Amino acid sequence: MQFFRDLNLSAATAGFVAVLVGFTSSVAIVFQAALAFGATPELITSWMWALGLGMGLCSAIPSLVLKQPVMVAWSTPGAAVLATAGLAGGFTMAQAVGAFMACAALIVLVGATGWFERAMNRIPVALASALLAGVLARFGLQAFAAAQTALPLVVLMLLAYLVGRRWVPRYAVPLTLAVALAYVAARGQFNGGTVSFALARPVFTMPELTLAALVSLALPLFVVTMASQNLPGVAATRSAGYTLPISRIITLTGLATLVLAPFGAFALNLSAVTAAICMGPEAHPDPKKRYTAAVACGALYVVIGLFGAAVTGLLLAFPKELVLAIAGLALLGSIGSGLHAALRDDAHREAALITFLVTLSGVVVAGIGSAFWGVVAGALALFVQQYGAARNAS
Repeated sequence: MQFFRDLNLSAATAGFVAVLVGFTSSVAIVFQAALAFGATPELITSWMWALGLGMGLCSAIPSLVLKQPVMVAWSTPGAAVLATAGLAGGFTMAQAVGAFMACAALIVLVGATGWFERAMNRIPVALASALLAGVLARFGLQAFAAAQTALPLVVLMLLAYLVGRRWVPRYAVPLTLAVALAYVAARGQFNGGTVSFALARPVFTMPELTLAALVSLALPLFVVTMASQNLPGVAATRSAGYTLPISRIITLTGLATLVLAPFGAFALNLSAVTAAICMGPEAHPDPKKRYTAAVACGALYVVIGLFGAAVTGLLLAFPKELVLAIAGLALLGSIGSGLHAALRDDAHREAALITFLVTLSGVVVAGIGSAFWGVVAGALALFVQQYGAARNAS
């Protein structure tokens, strides 16, 4: 099979790092969202089952078909919105599931009509690249901030990465991860006691549609998923040089959410951070073979879904500093490429810089994250600077 011929160690490692980073960085927020609707341990496991299968299949299958990396994740800001609104509104799990399905229907609508892709096509490359760099740079900052609580580990990982980049650049990230795991194991910092192996069992919840849940849950979930997740996800894909059928993939994520929502899949969307890990040169030197990293990531997500609590415990057993450091180091190349593409054009440089800084700030306004506001600020700057300039020059 061509996939196995194209797969190499760095691609497989990139897939694992993407899962490690994407999962451990936000799974606690997902748990909080589930608990806000009164979820039992069985329901929380069902959420992991649904989300794992949804992310895994929506990543692996399109990647295999298109021979391009397609990265799908859950909506982390969406989970934060649900955790807050769920507690404030006192919604039941059935009402929440009804809201999930309504949100999914809206995602299918904007995907099938092509509205979202047409809007993305109007964003200049410089602003899209600045948006991506701003999203990823936060992970780069967190990597070195982790030195405050785990200085020896972070320094060791940085040295391993630099040595790897100097002598075995293709395997710099796998080498760094191996050194970090050996260090953590030697110091007894791997918390394996949280692991208990058992197959996950999906639990079906009959949806209930209410106007309050539609207004308080479905619409905010849809807005933050499109603005804070799909927007930078498209930017990551295009910055890496891939021309994916965005509308069809958005539609696929909506349909998958619609089917899996009764089991706990609240919102699936394109990923930016894990996409950058699997789409960069560290994943594979040949861009045509980087799809294997996305397939490996998708396969691991499916395993998470099938084994639910077991894999959750395994991934959470890693020290948080290791996760932050490996994420930041794995994304260095993508951050640099994004900044280079954003700032190389004099005409767009200042607007791109504004986009980068607003996105990096992490500001949240009206429940919508900084990725959206970064694009708004950059587009406003570009409009003010360039509107009528060509006419006046002539």
